[in-house]
Amino acid sequence: MPRSKPQPKPAQPPTVSARWLLTAIAIAVPAAAFCAWAVLCLLFWQGSWQLLYHPTSAVSRTPAAIALPFNPVGFAPTDTGAPQLQGWWIAVPSPRYTALYLHGADGNLGNTLDTLANLHNAGLNVLAFDYRGYGQSLFAHPSEARMSQDAESALAYLSATRHIDPRTIVLCGSSLGANLALELAAAHPELAGVILDSPLAKPVDAIFEDPRARLVPARLLVSDRFDTAAPAASLRIPSLWFFKNSPSAQSGSPQASAAFQKVTARKTQLWLPASPNSNQEFTTALSRWLGDLNK
Repeated sequence: MPRSKPQPKPAQPPTVSARWLLTAIAIAVPAAAFCAWAVLCLLFWQGSWQLLYHPTSAVSRTPAAIALPFNPVGFAPTDTGAPQLQGWWIAVPSPRYTALYLHGADGNLGNTLDTLANLHNAGLNVLAFDYRGYGQSLFAHPSEARMSQDAESALAYLSATRHIDPRTIVLCGSSLGANLALELAAAHPELAGVILDSPLAKPVDAIFEDPRARLVPARLLVSDRFDTAAPAASLRIPSLWFFKNSPSAQSGSPQASAAFQKVTARKTQLWLPASPNSNQEFTTALSRWLGDLNK
């Protein structure tokens, strides 16, 4: 009778040492946490601009809504020749000065008609435009760098295309646009002057004070600053500063006006009360300041 073959012994399951398992856990858990944190940093870097900038694309009102004659303009062409920036040219007869208007972080040109009318009523030609990412201008996420480039392009359009003497160009900015106008004015001492309507003391705090910013190195991830102190100290052209209400009525305004104290060039500071006559007071003060520019 044939002998049966011995059956193989069942394979023993591999054993994992407790030390190896603990080491793997000690590496995997921090690595996973770091990856999650890195993704959070990436998402914050990509989306934090929305905490400061609030652009809209639909321009619901034009100067025609207030019977103000204007011409649509486009400039700063791409490589294909299409204009990146869209704006309005509002002319007056026999102007002494031309205003380059820089709006704030919210909305688009359609929200600026009152200010544009005030500038026009003061006897200024006006070029107003939307930054990239706003209105009908080329889509891009707004940033301090892009807005500065766009403001430089608008200045170049006035001097190179419309042949306007830089010595007759006055910058005018509102809110965050006033911070931008101050930076541009400090870089261009050849201009006639700069009008700053309610500049912001610490605009980027809207990003840094967000609860999500505490989870990431926000100040390393965000390059925007819109500082007013450094450009104010280096400003060399006359400036007109408007602030709303009174120094004691608005806690943010004294901080913003601290930059005014750093200006060594000729300067004027005015507080506009919140009243139905504020537009008229703005125009009157602006006209007086423009009349004194050449003195």
